[in-house]
Amino acid sequence: MEDRIETKSVKDKYTVKSIDKIQCKEWLMKKHYAKRIPSISYSFGLFDTENVLVGCCTFGQPPSDQIQMCCGESYRNNTIELNRLIKNDGLEKNVQSFFVARCFEFLPKPMIVISYSDPNYGHNGYTYQSLNFLYTGKGGETKEFIFKGKRYNSRHIKDYWFAANKLPFDTSLTIDKNFLNAGGQVIKVQMKNRYVYFLGDKRQIKDMKVKLTYPVLPYPKGENKRYDASYSPTIQKQLF
Repeated sequence: MEDRIETKSVKDKYTVKSIDKIQCKEWLMKKHYAKRIPSISYSFGLFDTENVLVGCCTFGQPPSDQIQMCCGESYRNNTIELNRLIKNDGLEKNVQSFFVARCFEFLPKPMIVISYSDPNYGHNGYTYQSLNFLYTGKGGETKEFIFKGKRYNSRHIKDYWFAANKLPFDTSLTIDKNFLNAGGQVIKVQMKNRYVYFLGDKRQIKDMKVKLTYPVLPYPKGENKRYDASYSPTIQKQLF
C-alpha cells in the first residue's frame, strides 16, 4: 500500500495581516518595477508558516477624480486603488489571488476597488481575472517620466516632483520639456488594462454595477512576462 502524501493548501500555508506601510517601503522600492512609493491608505502582508513576510499589497487614493467618480458622486469616497501587489518568486501560482481575496476582507464596505495591469511589462491581469474583476478597457497615461530609475506620472511631476526636488519649473515650457531639462527621460507607453471589483452586500454591489460609467469588456489575453523581483528585503520577519 502506497503512503499518502499530504499537501497543504495555500490557505494553510499563508496568512494575511494588516501591516504598517513602513514595512512595505523596501519591498516597493526594491522589488516592484515602479521603484516608487504610491499613496497608501491600507497595507497588508503575506506571511508564511515561519511568520516571514513574503508579499505586500497596498491600497490608496485613486490618481484622478475621474476614477473616483466611476460610479457617481454617491461612491466618490468609497473608491480605492489596489496600487501595488508583489510577492517573492517561487510561490504557488494561485497565492496572489488568495492574497488579494484575503486583503479584501480587511477593507471597509461598500468599496469600489480599481486596479491596473501594465502591458508594458507583460502583465495582462490574470490575477484579477481569476478573482472575477470586471475588465473596463484601457486607462492611465500614454507616457512615463523616468528619473534615476524611478517612474512617475504627469500629475505627480507637475504637482510634486519639481517642488520636492527644489528644481525650477518654466511655465512657458511643457511638463515634458521641463523634465527633460532637469535630466529626466520621457517615454511613450501603452495604456494600462483597467479592472474594477465591488465589495459590499448584494444590494450595494448591484447598485454599484448599475452606476458604473465604464463599459464592461471581454478580458484581454496574451502571454504574461516576468520582471526581476528577486531582491531579498533585509527585514522580512513580522514581530508579534
